[in-house]
Amino acid sequence: MDFKDQIQELSGLIEKLKDQVQTEEARKNSFILPFISALGYDIFNPLEVVPEFTCDIGIKKGEKIDYAILKNNKPIILIEYKHWLSDLNLHS
Repeated sequence: MDFKDQIQELSGLIEKLKDQVQTEEARKNSFILPFISALGYDIFNPLEVVPEFTCDIGIKKGEKIDYAILKNNKPIILIEYKHWLSDLNLHS
């Protein structure tokens, strides 16, 4: 299955289950980790995918984000999950 097919399948799953998957941890396992895997990263390799990564961005210091994807020991992608009904303006 190619990347486009994986993303379309995951998108359909998210649309179907977004209201039934109740906890943040369940949403990460059901939606975020498959997305990271579809991008081609090994979700079980802590040298590639780091959960609860401490990240200093802007004025926030020592904050943790949900996942960081690393390359050569440096973060190249940062992922912060929020519930689909959340007001993202509250999390800037």
